[in-house]
Amino acid sequence: MTEKKLPFNQSQLAEIIRQYPTPFHIYDEEAIRKNVRQLLAAFSWAPQFKEFFAVKATPNPTILKVLREEGVGADCSSLPELILAEMSGISGENIMFSSNDTPAEEYRKAREMGAIINLDDISHIDFLEKHAGIPDIISFRYNPGPLMQSGNTIIGYPEDAKYGLTRDQIIAAYRIMQQKGVKRFGIHTMVISNELNPDSFIATANMMFDLIVDIHKEVGISFEFVNLGGGIGIPYKPEQQAVDLFYVGQGIKKAYEDKIIANGLHPLRIAMECGRMITGPYGYLVSTVLHKKEIYKNYVGLDACMTNLMRPALYGAYHHITVVGKENLPADHVYDVTGSLCENNDKFAVDRELPVIDAGDIVVMHDTGAHGFAMGFNYNGKLRSAELLLKPSGKVELIRRAETVADYLATLDI
Repeated sequence: MTEKKLPFNQSQLAEIIRQYPTPFHIYDEEAIRKNVRQLLAAFSWAPQFKEFFAVKATPNPTILKVLREEGVGADCSSLPELILAEMSGISGENIMFSSNDTPAEEYRKAREMGAIINLDDISHIDFLEKHAGIPDIISFRYNPGPLMQSGNTIIGYPEDAKYGLTRDQIIAAYRIMQQKGVKRFGIHTMVISNELNPDSFIATANMMFDLIVDIHKEVGISFEFVNLGGGIGIPYKPEQQAVDLFYVGQGIKKAYEDKIIANGLHPLRIAMECGRMITGPYGYLVSTVLHKKEIYKNYVGLDACMTNLMRPALYGAYHHITVVGKENLPADHVYDVTGSLCENNDKFAVDRELPVIDAGDIVVMHDTGAHGFAMGFNYNGKLRSAELLLKPSGKVELIRRAETVADYLATLDI
């Protein structure tokens, strides 16, 4: 079981709301720091372990600066994400640029910054060389396809995914880069997302270590690093358990000893690109109940909507809900918790058992610290919310102001 607690009490939250009207996302800095330290500790055995935080999860430079202070780099997939990393003081090979269908200007920016470029297709070699030049270090993304007999609800089965190179292609790609004079090599994969089975990550490591050994034997190159991707899930539901990071670390360590050290390929830097598990559990969407509606079902209408958190509408994802001040009341009412969009899937919860809710109540949705604000949009003219950071001192810092109508209209030529 995972206890769903808030990092603030009712009176503290009321004071925050007096200064920053709902809805807003708020992140717990102290908890994020503690969490990322646990990940780094789990891989302290590995030579120069590196976590490249997936910027797409929480694209805010204040969050990126906090993570940089903990020794974390950035996993970027677009020009704005590269610029966000640069703004946050993350540079050079502390950035890994992994993208697909990539415009030339983005490769040029990655080269200018000295980021590690991770190519998604063998055809991108010529495109990169033509538009940005061949870098000193190169990586390719591996897609095992049907060789991996399992899938994931978000990414799907590897053979159906648009990402990465086949086994034959990736061997050919490294031969091409070797012939072009590249001396430094990395390799990458990302085959699961929001996974809670710890053995999945150990299996991925075994797969990649086997591939590294095979490529070394066939092509004659050595690898500086392997990026095992991210995909570590979080317990969105109270009955779920968080992934045991130490168990994963030790399982990968054994595979490393059996396959990398045993084949004389040590040292090999282990890297990951977790996003969700770093910030996800420590972000909260705070909203006010505006209306109640009782027709064929009972509805609770919030001042937030799916433009603030679209995962429930997109995936049918579960986010735990706390009705502030009513935590100890029985959950003896059943509601659909909704927003105001002109879309019937604009629901944070369907048939959710909650305590009695009244207009004016404050509700908090848990685990929105990744893929929450980041997936926001402006349908129906809705404006994206503010982002706040709860500091270890208890003070609250505004790290992104709420959008205004002027922002919404700013790109129009009126």
